[in-house]
Amino acid sequence: MENLKGLTNRISDTIWEIPKSADPDMNVPVHIYYNEELFNNLDNGVIKQGINVATLPGLVNKVSVMPDGHWGYGFPIGGVAAMDAEKGVVSPGGIGFDINCGMRLIQTNLTRDEVQPKLKQLIDELFIAVPAGVGRKSDLALSPRQLDDVMVNGVDWIIDNGYGWKEDRLFMEEQGSIPDAKPELISHKAKSRGRNQIGTLGSGNHFLEIQVAKKENVYDQDTASAFGINKDNQVVIMIHSGSRGFGHQVASEYLKTFLDNMPKYGLKIRDKELAAAPIHSRDGQNYLGAMASAANFAFANRAYMMYKTRQVFSKIFGRDAEELGMHLTYDVCHNIAKFEEHLVDGRKKRVLVHRKGATRAFPPNHPDLAPQYKEYGQPVIIGGSMETGSYVLAGVEGSMHEAFGSSAHGSGRTMSRSRAKKQIDGKELEQKMHKKGIYVKAASYKGLAEEAGIAYKNLDSVVKAALDGNLTKPVAKLLPIGNIKG
Repeated sequence: MENLKGLTNRISDTIWEIPKSADPDMNVPVHIYYNEELFNNLDNGVIKQGINVATLPGLVNKVSVMPDGHWGYGFPIGGVAAMDAEKGVVSPGGIGFDINCGMRLIQTNLTRDEVQPKLKQLIDELFIAVPAGVGRKSDLALSPRQLDDVMVNGVDWIIDNGYGWKEDRLFMEEQGSIPDAKPELISHKAKSRGRNQIGTLGSGNHFLEIQVAKKENVYDQDTASAFGINKDNQVVIMIHSGSRGFGHQVASEYLKTFLDNMPKYGLKIRDKELAAAPIHSRDGQNYLGAMASAANFAFANRAYMMYKTRQVFSKIFGRDAEELGMHLTYDVCHNIAKFEEHLVDGRKKRVLVHRKGATRAFPPNHPDLAPQYKEYGQPVIIGGSMETGSYVLAGVEGSMHEAFGSSAHGSGRTMSRSRAKKQIDGKELEQKMHKKGIYVKAASYKGLAEEAGIAYKNLDSVVKAALDGNLTKPVAKLLPIGNIKG
């Protein structure tokens, strides 16, 4: 295949542009936020998918690819695109199958010295409390009425039923509940898949990880303190999961519906994975209502896993979760489309922002932030590989101009899962990680092999590109000491 890098122009140290003139069907340019190291390894798939996305109708300004961007379904993973709320389309391929896959960071007041002697017990107990892997079921089986309530209310259902703290919702994107959810549009099959999945981790790159924030890895102490990271060798917990088989079923069904119905809207697309419908069409509105239902399910899923995590820590340390300082720093979405107001050509405009494998990154003083974060910007949680660590970043003003208030969501894969399984022995990897001081417990060795550090980009380079691209600033790097993988 022809090397498509020749279609790009470098417009800054960290921004590469595919101009609108590169393809006669493009409606807007594409900006790729890569530094030299990342660009050297940029594959044709990301460029091709970026161009395909740029041909969708109703786009505003440009399509953006985040520093962790790599080939995905429909949109590249790390893809951001905003649609005119009146004239644009909604595309499930710009959101993903795991609707509202996201990250949650939990603080503690414990240090590594306190946790290390109990680390194995913690991970072993968490592995029991939080089911991981394909097909695992939760201890929380929902009735049809309860499942509908979860779809409508998200984290509020968790809190109202005693599985969370009232303060938790303040530190979640959209306060843990996206409006206009429509459970009546969810199929029986999707509901049957979801009723036993609240509080389950899943498989793939999902994880529950115990991490340490070392003093030398804190880059902005004031912001870190505001985010609850305020002592050397402080222990935190990160949860990465989404809407599980429930969300996958919802996405699959609506993709088929969109493909079947596009002709009546006169829509032509380059790639069937970008199946779309006008935002204000019946199909578009139905999908948005179903997507909100799955997103609220995902908020509740992560919240219930936090509840179980608080229980395990409380049991093992003999103190309640409040005494252990187990507050929520933040919960962010990765795969979502939401209506937001952004400046376009100097005027505020309502747009539908698609974020596929990208994180919202609002700056200081944005009205959607919790009061405690107004001065510092939104926490942006980036999960790295289980061998290398993760980051907490903060949103900056530049991101609003560059990428509709968005940034990277992780380190980004460099090889497929099937290739990783061929190259890496999961059992050997487990032993290697234990020797490095990372106690890992996985549902399968094959699943572990898929997520080896070698399968991912250099996380530090991704974070540096996000900084240089004026998308986010680093606050603290978090190093893993214990990990549960699906």
